[in-house]
Amino acid sequence: MLRLRRDRGFTLIELMIVISIMLILIAIAVPAYQQSVVRSREAVLRQNLFTLRSLIQQYTLDKQKAPQSLEDLISAGYLKQIPKDPTTGAADWTVDQDETLDSPDQQEPGINDVHSASATTASDGTAYSSW
Repeated sequence: MLRLRRDRGFTLIELMIVISIMLILIAIAVPAYQQSVVRSREAVLRQNLFTLRSLIQQYTLDKQKAPQSLEDLISAGYLKQIPKDPTTGAADWTVDQDETLDSPDQQEPGINDVHSASATTASDGTAYSSW
């Protein structure tokens, strides 16, 4: 009996086609994955900035004075720790000191805003430090 030799395995051309299809799919997937990582970091940055700004306002209204540093928010119990800036990987926020008083009850000026310390640009073309 003569056996067919078709059950030996794959041919070289079949393997090359499968590998090239896999490479095309990887070439499409990797940039999409990298972009999703950037978008998620930007979302975390926006949330951290919103939270820090809200806590600065709450501190200012509660204590009748603005915090002098971000550590004041920790010592007053508003934060457990200063969140890390996802673009720099450290808790190195840039704070804006205001010399004016926001309310008649406020006794002394202090921090009124916070920004990222990153020098890089966002996916929309703006600088992270301008957010």
